[in-house]
Amino acid sequence: MLNSPGPGVRPLSRAFFSRDPRRVARELLGKILVRRDPTLLTARIVEVEAYLGAKDPAAHSASGQTLRNSVLFGPPGYAYVYFIYGNHYCLNVSCEPEGKAGGVLFRAAEPLSGIDEMAQARDIEIHRPADLPKLTSGPGRLAQAFRITRTRDNGCDLTSSSSSLWIGDDGYRARGIRRTPRIGITKAADKPLRYILAGNPFVSGKTKTR
Repeated sequence: MLNSPGPGVRPLSRAFFSRDPRRVARELLGKILVRRDPTLLTARIVEVEAYLGAKDPAAHSASGQTLRNSVLFGPPGYAYVYFIYGNHYCLNVSCEPEGKAGGVLFRAAEPLSGIDEMAQARDIEIHRPADLPKLTSGPGRLAQAFRITRTRDNGCDLTSSSSSLWIGDDGYRARGIRRTPRIGITKAADKPLRYILAGNPFVSGKTKTR
């Protein structure tokens, strides 16, 4: 049973996340989300959104630090998981130096390994390649496929390969990066803070790019 994505995949550093969420979001495209469950699950990140803390009305941290959002104010590179609409979780990573809130939401990824396990977690059947986006296209689907919950993963160190959930770099260089307004929100929805790999079938929305 695989428990490592391979010697060519290295965890992203703490310094990678200790920056403006807009830079982090763009550079997360093409990186790999890794889960040991205990079977190895991996997927290439193809869609993210940046949230800018106090500057951003749509950010969970806009109104200040609370027990619920404290991860966003802590050290960079940690998972912030929240429950939304009463039916699914969303995975984010903390950005900016400690004490300054910022984050990136993971919206979609392209599965690389553990597809059968993802389908089981999603309680769906995959009959053809065209069905694969049902696994991880959209933040709720992605979290469910990777069995991400707030109890299990909130505060998880995403820079450590000893974590059950982390983010790695295998040397892949993303091409066709595009920026669009964020989707699925009402506040500051016009801000072009969603980053996608244009043309990738796992991207979760159809929005005009900039």
